[in-house]
Amino acid sequence: MATSNDIETTPEQLATLTAVAQGLTTVDHPTPVLETPQDYGLTYCDVKFKAQDGVELAAWLIPCADSDKLIICNHPATFNRYGFPGHQEPWSDFQDVQVTFGKVYKALHEAGYNVLTYDFRNHGESESAPDNNWGQGFGDEYKDVLAAFDYVKSQDTLKDMTIGLFNPCAGGNAAMHAMTKNPEYFTDVKALVCAQPASINIMSNITLAGMGLSEHKAAFAQEIEKASGFDIDKMTPHLFAPNVKIPTFLLQNKDDVWTVPDDVQTTFDLLPVADKKLHWIEDGNPKRFIGYNYFGEHPAEMIEWFDRFMKA
Repeated sequence: MATSNDIETTPEQLATLTAVAQGLTTVDHPTPVLETPQDYGLTYCDVKFKAQDGVELAAWLIPCADSDKLIICNHPATFNRYGFPGHQEPWSDFQDVQVTFGKVYKALHEAGYNVLTYDFRNHGESESAPDNNWGQGFGDEYKDVLAAFDYVKSQDTLKDMTIGLFNPCAGGNAAMHAMTKNPEYFTDVKALVCAQPASINIMSNITLAGMGLSEHKAAFAQEIEKASGFDIDKMTPHLFAPNVKIPTFLLQNKDDVWTVPDDVQTTFDLLPVADKKLHWIEDGNPKRFIGYNYFGEHPAEMIEWFDRFMKA
């Protein structure tokens, strides 16, 4: 038996904790890209660019004629730039909600914005990082955020555009991490929209409680560190939100059973900017993934936010 903080962990329990830890910190089977912008009547081109450590990322560029405004988009963990195929097995076993970001891209395009959207490392059609290592936005994913900026600056048609960010969940975590690591990249970014930024320590506690393993948090933290080198207590946007210097709009499903409202409220409270907004979805639906569809189905608030700071 393993022992942590005087709590004995059986071999069977340890095997479960190890599997959960590896599931959080590696991506072995990326979800498929089932749609393209063409499915929403949008003209686009496939582009690729490399992060600073050489990982090649797949992206779509959706041009908007006569516009000098650009929204750079990414996605949550286990998703890709298309969204999430929760209407199909085996992904429906994780959560049976299909998420389609094409609706977001279409709304942005119709509002006069160019769109650049990319798959994170280990996701979609991007290359995998060594050992498929994945930090839920708190690892090397910040390099992917910076890579998108480097690509934009390398393109004559994009380099002078006004930039905003649509970065949900792990994508928002990675953006805040990048703002902390390399704030100079974000000096001229005008606005951020982020659905459901998440603290992995809090989500893990809920997962362990559901499995009857709450007493083994310390052992689980050790497994996270062994699997990835991450300190689970540092896998939270709370550490990076104080470094966000741009107008920020957060959204959260208040009934999401995978987290607690205080987590996002704390992230919001830590944002040091005067221009910030937090919208709660309060319809009693406990499924987290409905929050990722919200801006595609109700784009008016998102568009108003970007227009307010990018078209003034």
